[in-house]
Amino acid sequence: MKKYLEILEITKPHGIKGEMRAKFYCDSIEEISEYETLYFGADKKPVKLISCRANKTMVIISLEGIDTVERAQKLAGELFYINREDIILDEDTWFIQDLIGLDVFDADNGIRYGVVEEILQNAPTDVYVIRTTEGKQLLFPSVPEVLIDVNINESKILIRPLKGLFE
Repeated sequence: MKKYLEILEITKPHGIKGEMRAKFYCDSIEEISEYETLYFGADKKPVKLISCRANKTMVIISLEGIDTVERAQKLAGELFYINREDIILDEDTWFIQDLIGLDVFDADNGIRYGVVEEILQNAPTDVYVIRTTEGKQLLFPSVPEVLIDVNINESKILIRPLKGLFE
C-alpha cells in the first residue's frame, strides 16, 4: 500500500495572487479541507494548505509560499498527495487505489472471477469493474448483498453475484 495517496492535480493558476485550479481525486471537495499538509514532487515535499473552495467541478486552492501567478504556473500539472497516516477511514471504507488489482472470488464456491480494474463512481453506489483472465469485463455494484468481504491484506474480495449479474 502506498504511503502517499493522490488527492489533487493542479491544472492552472486562478487569478493573480497564487491561487490554483485543480482536479480532485477524492470523494468530495470538502474532504481536501480536512488536511493541513499536502505533499508533492518525487520527494513528497510538504506544503501547508491555506484555503480550498469549490468552483463547479474543480477546486481552487491556495498553498503557503505560492503567492504569485508565476509561482502557481510552475505547479501546473503537479500531483499533490496526502499521507495515509493522516487519515482515519470508517469501517467498510477503502481507498480506491488499494482496491485496484485485488482478486475477486465467489464467496460460496471460491471461483476466481478476475481482478478489480476500476471503480466507477458515477452511480448511486460504486460499481466495481473486474477484468477476467479471458479479457472480459464484469461489473458488480458495491451493495451488501453482493460485496461480502474486502481483505486488503490478503489482496482479495469476496462477492455473491445476484442471479444473472454476469450473464
